[in-house]
Amino acid sequence: MWIPFNEMPEEARVWIYPSNRKLSPEEVTSVTEVLQSFVADWAAHGTPLEASFDIRYDRFIILAVNGEVQPASGCSIDASVKVIQDLEQQLGIDLLDKMNVTFKTGDFLAHKTLTEFKKMAKDKAVNEDTIVFNNLINTVGELEADWEVPASDSWHGRFF
Repeated sequence: MWIPFNEMPEEARVWIYPSNRKLSPEEVTSVTEVLQSFVADWAAHGTPLEASFDIRYDRFIILAVNGEVQPASGCSIDASVKVIQDLEQQLGIDLLDKMNVTFKTGDFLAHKTLTEFKKMAKDKAVNEDTIVFNNLINTVGELEADWEVPASDSWHGRFF
């Protein structure tokens, strides 16, 4: 059962899928249609999940489930990963590779492999103040407070 993302409680569980490239307006429309259909019917053991999604910066797909109503189960999480895999295939993008870092460079977003980001830190091309996206967060509350942070305030800080 879909609800607007801004109505999800702070404790709602989130999964963040960063794209290796910015999505075109047409791709955002396509992804929105796929996710609206999926989230509307998303269920755990036959019980509808109170769920939502958001697409931020035309680059991040964020799924959310209100576990107070009905927690996501292993099978329901597997179903969401299947939808993400289908989107990867359909759009020719990477969404599941966790060995990448997305960060801000001025008004733009950059997406690098972890190895490239480490090298950039060593070469001082990025620093502790570089805004990074901490995709390891788990809740809507953390998304709003701790997702876009200086590298020094996230797990990325270990590279400086």
